[in-house]
Amino acid sequence: MSKLELNDVNIYYGDFHAVQNVNMHIPAQAVTAFIGPSGCGKSTVLRTLNRMHEVIPNASVRGEILLDGHDIYGPKVDPVGVRNTIGMVFQKANPFPTMSIEDNVVAGLMLSGEKNRKKLKEVAEESLRGANLWEEVKDRLDKPGGGLSGGQQQRLCIARAIAVRPEVLLMDEPCSALDPISTLAVEDLIHELKNDYTIVIVTHNMQQAARVSDKTAFFSLEATGKPGHLVEFNDTTTIFENPGKKETEDYIAGRFG
Repeated sequence: MSKLELNDVNIYYGDFHAVQNVNMHIPAQAVTAFIGPSGCGKSTVLRTLNRMHEVIPNASVRGEILLDGHDIYGPKVDPVGVRNTIGMVFQKANPFPTMSIEDNVVAGLMLSGEKNRKKLKEVAEESLRGANLWEEVKDRLDKPGGGLSGGQQQRLCIARAIAVRPEVLLMDEPCSALDPISTLAVEDLIHELKNDYTIVIVTHNMQQAARVSDKTAFFSLEATGKPGHLVEFNDTTTIFENPGKKETEDYIAGRFG
């Protein structure tokens, strides 16, 4: 069953056509990885999935992106509501450095007007447990989030993302700034989270895509200055072991990109 559906999606930065004609069905409660060379548009496509692309001046999206059959770019759709339903974790961990660990987790809830401290504490614990961080921070919840290690900060950001009860989690190269042990912790977490969430991850690390994802989308571009495009989308095992396009095979084998 598809959670997200992209139909003839074209993405622009002003007059520049960044990504052309993307058609894709992203399955529910699974991990979908976007891979491809730098500049091919994979992070751009990711940002269109929760309407983050349009916050860039003169950026625009054409085509249709459906969440459970409903167009997230419909004329009466609130972008803030979309971003609550489709959360995002960025490449660089971005906790609020002076805010406590606990308040970092529930920042979204507080912003939306929740004042019940008992409920906020319950959600903070539940979300930190969900991000496999509770045992490491339960005795210092009042300490600043900026005092955590890089890997812990990234898991704190994941806890913050799931605290608002999204249905989809987008992750833009979430491990690129982490050491191997922290990377493994986040990958293990992704495996667990897909039981409750639909996850889409952009990664430049093909081994990571092979380890964590159920589906893989390979994006590429003909030349610098040309639009990126979706070359192939299939089960991860098929993409890595028996790709249908020579361009995919060459990329997986390290012959370009």
